[in-house]
Amino acid sequence: MRLLEYEAKEILSGLGVPVPRGVVVEQGDDVAEKIRGAGLQPPLVVKSQVPVGGRGRAGGVVFAPGIGAAVEAAGRLFATPVRGLLPRRVLVEEAVEHTLELYLAVVLDRAARRPVLIASRMGGVEVEEAAKKNPGAIIRAAVDPWLGLRGYVARRAGLALGLRGRLLRGFEAVALALYRAWETLGAELVEVNPLAVAGDRLVALDAKIVVDDNALSRHPGLGGRGDVGEYTGLEAQARRLGLPLVELGQEGVAVVGNGAGMTMATMDLVYERGGQPSVFLDIGGGASADRVRAALGLLAGHQASRSILVNIFGGITRCDEVARGIASAVEEHGSPKPLVVRLAGTMAEEGRRILARAGVEAYSDPVEAVDRAVELAREG
Repeated sequence: MRLLEYEAKEILSGLGVPVPRGVVVEQGDDVAEKIRGAGLQPPLVVKSQVPVGGRGRAGGVVFAPGIGAAVEAAGRLFATPVRGLLPRRVLVEEAVEHTLELYLAVVLDRAARRPVLIASRMGGVEVEEAAKKNPGAIIRAAVDPWLGLRGYVARRAGLALGLRGRLLRGFEAVALALYRAWETLGAELVEVNPLAVAGDRLVALDAKIVVDDNALSRHPGLGGRGDVGEYTGLEAQARRLGLPLVELGQEGVAVVGNGAGMTMATMDLVYERGGQPSVFLDIGGGASADRVRAALGLLAGHQASRSILVNIFGGITRCDEVARGIASAVEEHGSPKPLVVRLAGTMAEEGRRILARAGVEAYSDPVEAVDRAVELAREG
């Protein structure tokens, strides 16, 4: 679960990370009164609170020279979707004059099976592109999960960024706080970008925390932060049905798989074969026909999906059960979008017979299935 920016900042601020002074406003609030009540001094920054990246490029961050401009900006942001999401809250902060933007994060490196501290002098909205063009500018420091992040490791990263004196001590403190948050929350990612150099101090201008869903049961307070209203309509509908679904903000192939790994691998294959996925939908292991029918029903009217690809490797999941669900969905919804199915594993032959009777294309080779789904998406 990705926390909103203001939630991440509340957590990091509690661990000693300097953040700008700010206030959260909701629709219907007297924005000017809340700004004055918080004692904020212009210039201000008004930020849409939605759990997606690239808000600045999407118009979700507005600079305001005065309180009146901030009120006007907040009203505009409440009515402006960012990547399909309308905010329920807007964060108003004091703008911080700074001379340099750094990047700092603690992330789980699944291949290395340990956390990694990542830092760069190339912070800001284009840090990912900058890293591709200049990978040498990225500093990576593996962390021993038994010892945790040690101060000397953080200082060494800060020295590599060219920091000295108070800035170096501040960087060490921020890095240790980020690691503490990562470890305590069971996070997948704790990120500050940009981490601004403002005189002789560092300030976290933006923050992101992604908590592993499996760790949420250990943090009931965080579980309450999941706000259905901050998901797209389709995502909220899927959550009510217990189906993990993520809209990817682009047109292409709706990818349905059994298990997150299978679904993600299928999306990678779609990209590799020249297409792009529009939706991630995981029906899970051992899915029933009713669950499959409900999943396809969700996608039947999805405008951004030009074709639907169902990729199933049957183990616990029975391919004939999945096929019955698909056949039932086709009978219920017709064929509003081209549908391609790949079945392999448990009861795959019987599954293919069921699909043939329903008039649905079925493949055993995943690459052939992906190629067909990409082709149909282009035609659509």
